[in-house]
This record gives sequence, structure tokens and C-alpha cells, in this order.
Amino acid sequence: MNLSPKTPKDIDDDLTLDDFLGGGLKLWQPKGGYRIGVDTILLAASVPAKEGDKILEAGTGSGGAALALAQRVSGVSVTGLELQFEMASIARKNILENKLEDSVDIIEGDITSPPSELVENSFDHVMVNPPYLEPGSAISPPSITKSLAHMNSSAELKDWVMFCLSMAKNKGTLSFVFRADRLHDLMALLHRRVGDLIICPLWPREGVVAKRILVQGKKGLRGVTTMAPGIALHGEIERYTREAEAILRLGQKIDMEGARSGAPLVTKS
Repeated sequence: MNLSPKTPKDIDDDLTLDDFLGGGLKLWQPKGGYRIGVDTILLAASVPAKEGDKILEAGTGSGGAALALAQRVSGVSVTGLELQFEMASIARKNILENKLEDSVDIIEGDITSPPSELVENSFDHVMVNPPYLEPGSAISPPSITKSLAHMNSSAELKDWVMFCLSMAKNKGTLSFVFRADRLHDLMALLHRRVGDLIICPLWPREGVVAKRILVQGKKGLRGVTTMAPGIALHGEIERYTREAEAILRLGQKIDMEGARSGAPLVTKS
């Protein structure tokens, strides 16, 4: 049995090229493995980055959030950390596809034993879509890449949170997209470590219980927690609501901080 990793050419044969952000971003993705969803684009849209900022994405996969952020905000430096060789290779291919070599870099490594290239307390923003299923809570997907993306393996939610905390600067932002029914787990880990928290429910449509949430806060602060109005993703007839369309097709940002004072949640970058 040949257990050697696939070569880049082998990987190419298993990919599709898909459009995001209204065609402004093109991403190669595995045909049968983990594929980027709405969560990825929403996470990238929520990060309050500006020119000159350093951003880290933990568990970048094929680089979707890292690239979407770099596409939206010019002059940023985004690093994606990825455990799996195959996914890191696809992420690097996506960097070249979108001509973002000057803005995005991919590092292979494990959050539980971070590579030396990552310097603690050095990132203005850290974003993550951590695996949201505990081992034994569901049947693991047959694809290894999808299984690792969806289900905790050797790393638990606490490991993801502590890694992100270690990498962010003091007062730097941490942004999560996670399961709404596990919000209590995430909030318990952020307690007394991250403040000025803003929680944004992602409603599948109006009147339907949220399945996902965006959670954002600042390292080392103790400010109050705010519940944002939330975003309804789908209309009764339309595939996406006007707000969701603005984010997913037009590349507009989610202004989490602005929502604290009642400003529109979705605005132009």
C-alpha cells in the first residue's frame, strides 16, 4: 500500500475551480473533500482589518477566508496556518490563481505545536472557523480533509482558543464563526481573556433559529458583551437576502463594532 502524500499534479486532478465574491475570487477546491461554504466568507467579512495589519487564520484549509480578506482589504499581510499537506498545497495554488502572493502566505503546522515562523503576540487580528463537532458526537465524514475540518481530533476547542489568544497582540481582535448551540462552550473559554465581545447570529432566514454565530472580541479587555441584530441569509423566495448578497457577491464587510452603536451591520469596505 502506497501511503506517500499526493503530488501537486495528483491533487490538481481532484479539484474544481469555483467563483466567490461575484467572481472576484476564484478558488480551487477538492471535489470530494472539504469545500468552502458561506461561513468562510462571512468570517473574512467580519474582521476589522485595515491597510498594514497582520492577520492570522488558524486552520486555513484551502485559504478561502485568508484570500477573501486580502481581496477585500488592500495592503494587509495574511498568514494561513494549515495542518494538512494537501490543503496547504491547494491554498498556495489559490494564492497564485488570485495573484495575491504579496498579501497571503501559507505555513504548514499544528496549533498544538506551532511552527517557529509564528511569533506570539504579533498579529493584529486572528480569525478561525474551528472544528465544531466533538469526537463521538456524530459520524465522521469519509473524507479525511472534511473530517478534520468538521470534527475535533487531537485538538479540542480549548486548544484552538488558546492558540488564537497566544498569537494575537494585546487588544488585538479574535474572530470566530461557530455553532450557535455551542456558544456557551466558546464563551466559557473567552471569559476574562477576551472582552468587548460582539455576538452576531446568522439566521438561515427570518424567524428560523440560528445555526451559526459570529463572535468577535479583543484580547485582554473586560468590556461588556453586545448582541448584534444578526444577519438573515436566505429570503423566502430569493436565494440570498440583500444583506447576504452584499457580503457574498459584492464583498462588503460586516461592521461588528459599528453594530454596537446601532450602525448598519453590512457596509462597504
